[in-house]
Amino acid sequence: MKDLPLSRVYRLIEPGPVVLLTTAHDGALNVMTMSWHMMVDFDPPLIACFVSDRDHSFVALRATKQCMIGIPSVELAEKVAAIGTCSGREVDKFAAFRLTPKKAKRVSAPLIGECFANIECRVVDTRYVNKYSLFVLEGLKTWADPSKKNPKTIHHQGFGRFVVDGDTIELTSRTP
Repeated sequence: MKDLPLSRVYRLIEPGPVVLLTTAHDGALNVMTMSWHMMVDFDPPLIACFVSDRDHSFVALRATKQCMIGIPSVELAEKVAAIGTCSGREVDKFAAFRLTPKKAKRVSAPLIGECFANIECRVVDTRYVNKYSLFVLEGLKTWADPSKKNPKTIHHQGFGRFVVDGDTIELTSRTP
């Protein structure tokens, strides 16, 4: 074994797929790339996510207390990475990256037509926002595109490197 810089720990434990978070605030739609999130509970689904106070989406999420999480497949990888390299302060990302905003049922933030799944969310806990920029979201409604069979997700490893989901295995599991 040899030393590994602590700044690389996130590359070892990054749990979930890269997602797209959308917001709607003051008449403007925005989308950001996000990979720092985790499940907190199952029913209702609670998701904790890190949105930096330097991100344009932070202000909208804090003000409206709602968003949408879109799950993109590997086919969108280049767009997803590019979305993460610019700010919604200067760029209309829906137009620039040719994403299709779809009306959500429970929140003002749009679904993304190109994502294979979309989760409408509301902020239910802000205790850690000031200190850690950590929001806890509750999933209110979920949408899935039935035409997209077995989509592969991408997982960020840092510095432009991603892993694509691989083989699926099924093992004995305790059911809820």
